Amino acid sequence: MSDLRFSEDHEWLRIEGDTVVVGITDYAQQQLGDIVFIDLPEVGKEVKKGEEAAVVESVKAASEVYASISGTVTEVNESLADEPAKVNMDPENEGWFFKMKPSDPSELEELMEVSAYKDFVAGLG
Repeated sequence: MSDLRFSEDHEWLRIEGDTVVVGITDYAQQQLGDIVFIDLPEVGKEVKKGEEAAVVESVKAASEVYASISGTVTEVNESLADEPAKVNMDPENEGWFFKMKPSDPSELEELMEVSAYKDFVAGLG
């Protein structure tokens, strides 16, 4: 199993031991344009699969980031408060949003692996 998963809502999840790092994909940040603000969840917040976990505001629009799996937020990327453009520059590394401890790790199996996500995005054009 690859350590990277993707949702149809263009979030990526990187599995690091018993923690999952969450962010938006390069495709998502391109669609949003220049990101100017990110409203991150609070540490300790319980997120449920399918519910809003964060909000991203760009020069074009505000967009919700939905939890692709359920779990508890363990850390947020505080640097995005001062530098939200990190998401535009490096969405799948420095631009991560939050880390969480999954409540049901089997939910990760429902998400796409890299090749399936690339095919999914290719089908959007």
